[in-house]
Amino acid sequence: MPLSNRLARFNRRVSNPILGTVAPFLPPMAVVIHRGRRSGRRYSTPVLAFPTDGGYAIALTYGPDTDWVRNVRAAHGCLLLHRGRQFPLSNPVIVDSEGLRSIPAILHPLMRLLKVTKVLQLRLGAP
Repeated sequence: MPLSNRLARFNRRVSNPILGTVAPFLPPMAVVIHRGRRSGRRYSTPVLAFPTDGGYAIALTYGPDTDWVRNVRAAHGCLLLHRGRQFPLSNPVIVDSEGLRSIPAILHPLMRLLKVTKVLQLRLGAP
């Protein structure tokens, strides 16, 4: 896992509520709106999202086994708040290092620093 579980718990409780209010307006930040697989509860998760041809690539800074990724995959999509707009996304696919090409080259050093090796690619359109 690229970043630690301890940091993930801290971010979930402290950073995410703060970032969630500004992330939809500060690229490359965005917010993924998804539903819990079991609870059906609505969740908002700040992410690093990058437009691609026909969709978005989301950097998996905590790896592919996080709850939000599982929720999006189980629902076959999500809603993305990016640059003040809402985008329904579908067909989630986890892509290894080749997916990092979806991220602007200027951010590749940051992705290496964060140890990001996978991205979640989604297509525009409702699931």
